[in-house]
Order: sequence, then C-alpha cells, then structure tokens
Amino acid sequence: MAAIKALRGMKDILPPQSDRFIHFLEVASKTAEKYGFKYIETPILEETALFLRSVGESSDIVGKEMYRFRDKGGNDVCLRPEGTAGVVRSFIEHKLDRQEGVYRFYYHGPMFRYERPQKGRLREFHQFGCETFNEPSVYEDATMISMIGDIFDNLGIEYEIRLNSLGCRECLPNYKNNLVNFLDAHVENLCEDCLRRKDTNPIRVLDCKNPHCNDIYKKAPHIHEHLCENCKDDFEKLRRLLQNSGIEFIVDPYLVRGLDYYTKSAFEFVSRGLGAQNAIAGGGRFDNLVEFMGGRPTPAIGFAIGIERVLELMREPDRAREGVYVGAMIPEALDFAFEVSLKLKKLTKTESAYRTKSLKAHLKAADKAMCRYALIIGEEELSSGKVWVKDLTDKREKTVEIDRFIAMLGE
Repeated sequence: MAAIKALRGMKDILPPQSDRFIHFLEVASKTAEKYGFKYIETPILEETALFLRSVGESSDIVGKEMYRFRDKGGNDVCLRPEGTAGVVRSFIEHKLDRQEGVYRFYYHGPMFRYERPQKGRLREFHQFGCETFNEPSVYEDATMISMIGDIFDNLGIEYEIRLNSLGCRECLPNYKNNLVNFLDAHVENLCEDCLRRKDTNPIRVLDCKNPHCNDIYKKAPHIHEHLCENCKDDFEKLRRLLQNSGIEFIVDPYLVRGLDYYTKSAFEFVSRGLGAQNAIAGGGRFDNLVEFMGGRPTPAIGFAIGIERVLELMREPDRAREGVYVGAMIPEALDFAFEVSLKLKKLTKTESAYRTKSLKAHLKAADKAMCRYALIIGEEELSSGKVWVKDLTDKREKTVEIDRFIAMLGE
C-alpha cells in the first residue's frame, strides 16, 4: 500500500523550522502587545459571501484561488484566504462599530489559496496580522509601519519599505477613468487578467506580474497626479513622520495591494533574499470596508506578514539551556525517576528517559536536548533517596535530595 503524503502545496512544520516558527510568533506577538494590540481569533471556515464582498471579485483570490465548497447543510463556505475580512466580520457582528474608542487586534493562523506552489507561496500558509479600527489619523499609519520594522529588526531580517497612496472616494474615480482611457489605447496588448481587471477594478492592473504589461504601465498615469488635497496632505505627512523617525522608504507609484478594499496608504516590506515572491509584509488603509460590509462608517488600517516567507530569512534562534533531563541507570530506578520527573514537569521544562542508559549516554542526551541540568539516578542514589545532578552550563556536579534540588530551582 502506498504511503499517504501531504497534499501538494501543504507542508509540515518540523524542528528546526518549528523552532523558528514559534520564535517568530513570540517576537511578533510581544511587539504587537507593546504597541497596544490585543489577540483575536476568528474561524478558519467562513461563508464564501464574506470574501466575495470584502476581497472583491476582481481579485485573483476570489477569481481563481479560494477553497470553496458546499457543506452538508448546503451552505456555500470556504477556507479563509486572508485574515482581514474575518476580523471585520467579527468587529461588526459584535457591534464594536457602534461603540466609541479605538480597537487594535492582532491575529495569526493558517490561510488557504489554491494556486501553483512555489518558493515562498504555498496553498496552506500562515500569516500574522494587525488591524486598527476607528483611528483615522495618519499617525496610526506611521505606527504600523514602525511596528513591522521593529518585528523584522528583532528577527535580524533586512528589508526595504515601499510606499504609495491609492487615493479615496473623492479622487480615485477620476484616476480610474484616466487609467481606463490609457488601457483602452493599449487593449490589444494586455494580458487576459488585465483585460478582466480593466472592467472590474482597473487600478489592479498595476499589480500585474506579466513583464510585457509592466512595460506598458511605465507610461500609465500616476495616482499621485490625481490625489485630492486631503490625500495629498496625509501622504505628505506620513512621509514626513517616517523620515523624522529615521525610517527609510521608497515611494512606488505602481504599488497597489492585491485586494480591492484598500484606500489611501499602501505599503509593502520586501526582501532581496526570496526571488520573485519577495514581499514579506504588506498592508494599508481600508476606511470603507466596515461600512461596505454592513457596519457603521469606521476608518481602519491593517497589515499581514507572510510567516513562511519570513522563516526563509530567519536564523536559528539562540537557545539558552533550559530545564532538567531525568534519567535512570538501572531498571530498579525507573519508577523513582518517573516520580521525580512528574514533580519537575510542574515546575520547569523536563525531558524524561524511560530506558536505562549509561551515564555518558544520558549526559549526551541531556546536552542534545539543551537542558540546563542532568539529573541521573543510579544504584547509590536510589538506595540513599537522592539524585546526582550536573549543571551543564558550569559543569558542576553534586548529589542532593530531590526536595533540595526542587527548592534550588525556585531560588
């Protein structure tokens, strides 16, 4: 019988990569909490209508990539392809849009998109993201960019920030009209995706990865030429805030996010170490999305980090020796070693060996597990009711009663 393997584009996360995975989540979560964000958990499975409405039918996610099906109750559902829509749905469902105050959430978890697997792009992937609601100030835009930078700085990851403004309800329609006129003049040379986007959300053509289309769009009108005074002022202030904070960035007039709900600020963090799929984080404002989803008008901004892409760039985290290794040298000592290990597991990380080994073999196993202490029980220790302990950091050894060792751990 053939062995069952993971589905194409779905990967297991095993050590040592899982060590980096946990380290990333710890760094990102602690950083978000320092910035005032609180954790939110939303379902992996949602109604398909949620993403049709929020992400937009012009996006590749909705058009090509959703894991969509009908459940046994006949409901049209899908595995979430991104995180923002679920957070917005929760924000509205729990009537937070009807309450005063600023809400800041962070989340992490798996997302699903049916696309061709390649380096840095899987069908099941993980994201870490943050969303802020009811804060219209451009200071929040600068704060989010700063927070992403702090996360990557703490992980030792080099990056480049790209920045753009997508305009608002006042100025974006005029730009779209001019862009459509430009596209109509080149319609015979556009790819199939761009032809579709031209009629649904024309600004998305600037996100095309086709080199031939990219050459055409170098002559396309820029959004910056069409921004209203309010958008101009906000974008100028955002750039000034970043510059005054020592945060370097590049203004990219062709930067548009891959989802339809973005307005005003848009930003991406890119890395040179990933090839074509070089974006490791991205986000921007979605001031109209809460209202569009049926809630009250609520300014909002957010971002997401692609965890698998970041793991490719991370070093192995520095591991300090931690916890205790417990082993027995004779069969008669196994029960005592088991009792000792259960007591220690309530206090600290504890590795237990359930087979007898030589002292050398136990110490080798304790060292491999990066334990601070090796606690070994042989014939002499069993008869005296004590344990032999070696500190694997300073190499000191001693024989002590187990209660004394437990007390020592708490000192």
